[in-house]
Amino acid sequence: MCEKFHYVNLNASPVFYLFCWPCSSTCHGWGWSCALIGCYLLEWLRYRIQLPRNMIENSMFEEEPDVVDLAKEPCLHPLEPDEVEYEPRSSRLLVRGLGEHEMDDDEEDYESSAKLLGMSFMNRSSGLRNNMSIYRQNPNGSCSVPSMRTMVVCTVVLVIAVSLIMAIYLLPKCTFTKEGCRKKNHTMELIYPLATNGKLFPWAKIRLPPDVVPLHYDLVLQPNLTTLKFAGSVKIVVNIIQVTWKIVLHSSGLNITKATITSAGGHQAKPVEFLEYPLHDQIAVMAPEALLVGQNYTVNIEYSSNLSDTYYGFYKISYKDENSKQRWFAATQFEPLAARSAFPCFDEPAFKATFLIKIKRDEKLSTLSNMPKKATTPVTNGIVQDEFFVSLKMSTYLVAFVVADLKNISKETNGSLVSVYAIPQHLNQVGYALNTAVKLLEFYQKYFLINYPLEKLDLVAIPDFQSGAMENWGLITFRETTLLFDSNTSSARDKKLITAVIAHELAHQWFGNLVTMEWWNDLWLNEGFATFMEYFAMEEIFPELHSDEDFLNLIFKAMMKDSLNSSRPVSSAVQSSEQIEEMFDALSYIKGASLLLMLQRYLTKDVFQAGIEVYLHNHNYGSAQSDDLWDSMNEITNGTLDVKKLMKTWILHKGFPLVTVVRKGKIISVQQEKFLYRVEPENWTSDASYLWHIPLTYITSSCNFTRCTNAYLLDQKSAVIELPEEVEWIKFNVDMNGYYIVHYAEDWKTLIGLLKKNHTALSPKDRANLINNIFNLASLGKESLEKAFELIDYLNKESSTAPLTQALFQLSLIYSLLEKKGEQQLAARVMHRIEHLLGDKIDQQRWTDDGTLSERELRSTLLAFACTHDMRNCRTTATEMFKKWMKSNGTMSLPSDVMKAIFTAGSKSSDGWQFLLKMYSSSVSEAEKSKMIEALASTEDVRKLIWLMQNSLEGEVIRAQELSHIIATVSQSLPGYLLAWDFVKENWEKLTRKFHLGSYTIQNIISSSTSQFATKAHLLEVKSFFESKSEESSQLHCVKEAIDTIQLNIQWMEKNLAKLQELL
Repeated sequence: MCEKFHYVNLNASPVFYLFCWPCSSTCHGWGWSCALIGCYLLEWLRYRIQLPRNMIENSMFEEEPDVVDLAKEPCLHPLEPDEVEYEPRSSRLLVRGLGEHEMDDDEEDYESSAKLLGMSFMNRSSGLRNNMSIYRQNPNGSCSVPSMRTMVVCTVVLVIAVSLIMAIYLLPKCTFTKEGCRKKNHTMELIYPLATNGKLFPWAKIRLPPDVVPLHYDLVLQPNLTTLKFAGSVKIVVNIIQVTWKIVLHSSGLNITKATITSAGGHQAKPVEFLEYPLHDQIAVMAPEALLVGQNYTVNIEYSSNLSDTYYGFYKISYKDENSKQRWFAATQFEPLAARSAFPCFDEPAFKATFLIKIKRDEKLSTLSNMPKKATTPVTNGIVQDEFFVSLKMSTYLVAFVVADLKNISKETNGSLVSVYAIPQHLNQVGYALNTAVKLLEFYQKYFLINYPLEKLDLVAIPDFQSGAMENWGLITFRETTLLFDSNTSSARDKKLITAVIAHELAHQWFGNLVTMEWWNDLWLNEGFATFMEYFAMEEIFPELHSDEDFLNLIFKAMMKDSLNSSRPVSSAVQSSEQIEEMFDALSYIKGASLLLMLQRYLTKDVFQAGIEVYLHNHNYGSAQSDDLWDSMNEITNGTLDVKKLMKTWILHKGFPLVTVVRKGKIISVQQEKFLYRVEPENWTSDASYLWHIPLTYITSSCNFTRCTNAYLLDQKSAVIELPEEVEWIKFNVDMNGYYIVHYAEDWKTLIGLLKKNHTALSPKDRANLINNIFNLASLGKESLEKAFELIDYLNKESSTAPLTQALFQLSLIYSLLEKKGEQQLAARVMHRIEHLLGDKIDQQRWTDDGTLSERELRSTLLAFACTHDMRNCRTTATEMFKKWMKSNGTMSLPSDVMKAIFTAGSKSSDGWQFLLKMYSSSVSEAEKSKMIEALASTEDVRKLIWLMQNSLEGEVIRAQELSHIIATVSQSLPGYLLAWDFVKENWEKLTRKFHLGSYTIQNIISSSTSQFATKAHLLEVKSFFESKSEESSQLHCVKEAIDTIQLNIQWMEKNLAKLQELL
């Protein structure tokens, strides 16, 4: 049965009468007074509820308002009760549908008040004219004395009027508004958008309806790498959960030419109407008859589209082969929302299904997909079709295919064939990745006690790729710099990067692919876990890489972001595409991982591992929420600890705690509060809502080895810990395994003395932790900058990478702010202080690739910094080496660890820059090209910087994938930081078209191009620019974060400029 829905015309103008008519001015009788009641009451009512007169008249006194029937078309579908949503948009129509019992209390008040007013004060015109005889004028123009009947009637009317006034006064003000008094469970208004053909689209929400679920896809694709278009067809088997007349799914930018539906057991495909609503990337297949619960149906859709020129969906890539001839490559990147641009699908992570993929291609090319190839059959001359085995049950964002000319090497492990693919000229650089992938795959299978479920695992180096990598099940795609290792040009840092990215993506084969987050609000379950496992696996398998030091630095940076007002909880509600894109940030990845590290160390490694095994077994091939993980952990803790209660205080709160420690003899007082740089009253909530359950750890002078680590759960605002004996010093947050900052009050003096006297009493990570904490506390105003500088005075005795890197980072922040503010002399004094602390360490570095990986990485950091700032003889030595390299026409071998420092020094001259650009264009080593790009962006020649950014955006000589890195490098220099911001402003539309609003690349571009600003003029300019753009742009988290950062920079300069002049 089809309901009809009507649009109420509130602007109709019926004939309207009150019994107010002309009468002689000499008439002062009861009749006139009685007649005026209606006029005065109406005016008072209009004033009381602040409505235009015509709205009151038409909505309350018109018995049968005009209507526009929107249901003149034959009914195609019912609108179902669960589809109710209020979501106003300019393209929407208001549709009212009142069932028999759908009127709520406020609506009944509305109706009864309107009827009462109507009965008391008005009638239709015929009734009024007939009843006007009760008041008659005498021939002399005066009014006659009213009769007794008239007086009684008027008295009754007066009583009713007074009662009405009192009733209306007590009613809610919204009762007579057009919108009415809404309730949360409001079911009166169904608001639907318009499809592209002008008909009502039967779904208004961003999320798909739950009444239909996909079971299986048959996907056939034919990409043409000459025309750069593709054609496709998809058959989707769906199951009906709730009776419906529609199937709503996703489609974006596809030209759909045909759609049919077939019932289970049916042989004839029936043509169907389909509606499109591009705003939500949705289409609706309108069934010719009701789709029944429990039944399966097959939807068949044929379509075509262009290969994308962005980094999303099914996109095209051009590259030069060994003969410098242009070739084309087609690859996919579907996460988070781009599978819909390659084929119509239910593009939400919880809608898992199986996939059978067939790809038609040129016989000279090859194809790869998630599953092994089943068969290849000829189609026409020169065209063949590859068919792949049916996939496991998985989410659409994990589907992948590549069409290109590729070569590979392979190795088998535990029944799975691991292969690494690259374009032919890069095949000699894939060996390290293959060996690393095999080791990691074997480790994960043992750790999770679940075998990798596919027969093959392909790792593919893509010549142009926005992300670092993508974990598509069975077909992992990588940027070339994160997969290819060249023994001649790849540094120790390059090796660590490649290892980390492979470890991350392989962890996803379990966390994300086998068990997937139900919705993007819990993205951290995928990314936080993969990041945690990445560093845990590297520590277990490749301890010589010292990956824990990198993780430490990432945590410090994540905490900088998390300390701002603009931060968000790790698990945050998201709906729009921009909000979903912005979830791919340091909070989901790094904070998520660090919270898991904190939990692992608190539960112990064995208990944590057992909890993970339960989680993966309970939810394999399905979807999960954060609570499912905590429930799995609670199965193992068995009541000894409520993991869910503990971790919810971290996952659902933004920010992190500051723990203040006061030591008096054996008594240690600890107190927690929220660490926040800027406290704005309107954004502040009560202290109680910021109460974390903090697994505190500490070591003391009586036993400072890791086996002596003590633990205490601080689940109150404050607590007291009693030590067994008095100690000389105490250090909390052992090895920075907890996600909190510690303020030692009076004990900072003790710790500063300890570092000067015997810094090795603390681990390198503990020393880095102290440096980070005291500089953050100085920025917050809890400690003095003088004390922070006093703490790092011990650095001339430091030899470990972690504390040296952290100190250099903190001092570089101060230097950059002063330099961009125009305080050149003071900036030079900061640099002098750095040279005083680290000069000897810089002089000790050799221009070779000798030493442990950790020593080599420290060498890269120190020499690159020294050459950039012309410290000691660094630039002279590097320039000499560059000239020799240039004289050899680039054939001379350079030490890979110091290559970036040499290139940076060489790029300072015009000839050197031009030669570097030429070598960039011809180099086949992606590791070498990456160092060249950074050096090219370090020039002080403004014209070259502009050319570099513009060329990268166009993607001709320099790929667009490098642009965010180029902008970040340009922003660091004094000549470049304003240029970078101007470039972003001038090319904003192009940037957001290429990289998508909210993407990680856009986040980086906004952050790096504004983070150096420290003036109110720049603050106003950044605010004004984003306010002038779309609402989606101005509401981005990364925009708010940029504004917060500039405000903090201004605040820091105001507080510390004078102090710095005294200190330095």
